[in-house]
Amino acid sequence: MAMLEIHDLTMKFGSLVANDSVSFSVEKGQIVGLIGPNGAGKTTLFNCVSGFFPPTEGKIFFNGEDVTGLPAHVIARKGAVRTFQVVHPLSEMPVLDNVLVGAFLREKDINKAHELAWECLRDCRLEDLAHRLAGDLTIGQKKRLEVARSLATSPLLLMLDEAMAGLTTTEVKESVELVSRLKDRGLTLLIVEHIMEAIMPIADKVVVLEGGIKIAEGPPRDIINDERVIKAYFGEKYSRRLKESGQAKRYE
Repeated sequence: MAMLEIHDLTMKFGSLVANDSVSFSVEKGQIVGLIGPNGAGKTTLFNCVSGFFPPTEGKIFFNGEDVTGLPAHVIARKGAVRTFQVVHPLSEMPVLDNVLVGAFLREKDINKAHELAWECLRDCRLEDLAHRLAGDLTIGQKKRLEVARSLATSPLLLMLDEAMAGLTTTEVKESVELVSRLKDRGLTLLIVEHIMEAIMPIADKVVVLEGGIKIAEGPPRDIINDERVIKAYFGEKYSRRLKESGQAKRYE
């Protein structure tokens, strides 16, 4: 049984169709990348899956349960948690307290909640910033804080919406290593990411959206060579550079 199943999901805002009959699944323990050009409908899909928008049509199943239209806090308690492309930390609270907000979703014992929060801070390389106000962090640090707070909820499915955007090259490498470790621990991940060199080597499957429609789905080695994807997202120049540099072979 898949961890997440999306069946013919359609999301309309008046006459604008943001997602049009999108279907795919995420198996337990997988890393699935969700890619596409700006305006493709990736974040809207995240909003529907995580309970921020009830879809206009279609069904969403999480762990075999129909969660279509359930509010975000209910879906989070069931174990599906997401980060946001535009970060909004609790700016006047310390970093540690921000992560504790996530930990208290599962853990009511304050000592155990602190242990969990510190573990997540260490995973995200934020332990040295634990007592700094969240509003004083850099964008990259705030991105990692969002991941730490989400991890503190002990999710079954973690959905990352461009969590690597704004990070330095070293931080991106650390984030990729973190994602790989989380998968090794049994966590399932659905990731929106524009840094192809980061998502392609670690994804088990990639889903591509364009104009709200799914145009491709499969392993990275197939996606990187799909003419529809090249035209819609990578562009001929990018694809040619990958092939000439030999990077495309890493996904085969």
